Amino acid sequence: MKRRRFVMGAAATVLAGSARADVVMRDDGLHDQPFFLDSFLELQYDLEDADAAGKGLIILVEQRGCPYCKELHEVNFERPEITDYLTANFDVVQLDLWGSRGMVGFDGVEREEKSQIASWGVSFTPTQMFYTLEDGAPKEVFRMPGYFKPFHHMSALEYVATGAYADQPFQRFLQDKFAALAEQGIDPEVW
Repeated sequence: MKRRRFVMGAAATVLAGSARADVVMRDDGLHDQPFFLDSFLELQYDLEDADAAGKGLIILVEQRGCPYCKELHEVNFERPEITDYLTANFDVVQLDLWGSRGMVGFDGVEREEKSQIASWGVSFTPTQMFYTLEDGAPKEVFRMPGYFKPFHHMSALEYVATGAYADQPFQRFLQDKFAALAEQGIDPEVW
């Protein structure tokens, strides 16, 4: 009897959580967001445009059916503090891990999405790669391999947008952030 109540309780929680608006999913099985760049998939131009606007470029790699991609959209991208900060500081190009669209990489070579993504060593989703333009050349300055919970995701955005990546590893940045919050009496929700 206890097990049944537990299972029913868990199901009720899941159903209650799904009452909010669903994230938009395109015909290709990837989630969509209004802030995704409508790109011709010529990455050098996308990065140059982002840089001219004072932003960095995030390449977000996802795939159909990815539960962690779904969580990224349903949890992280539902938080205005994340999406507001993201859109103020970055342009986002979404790619499909198994996609066959033609694209031009930073090296000027045209490939299918899946070939380009494989050349970057990306093998799981979601993966977010952060690029800046340094002396006219693209530079990957940080990578989020997999799903990061909201606190860590927001921290990663701040880490790149503030340029902290140039001075310290991400773990040190997080430790400093935790220490600063502790001094203010704040215990951040990180789970």
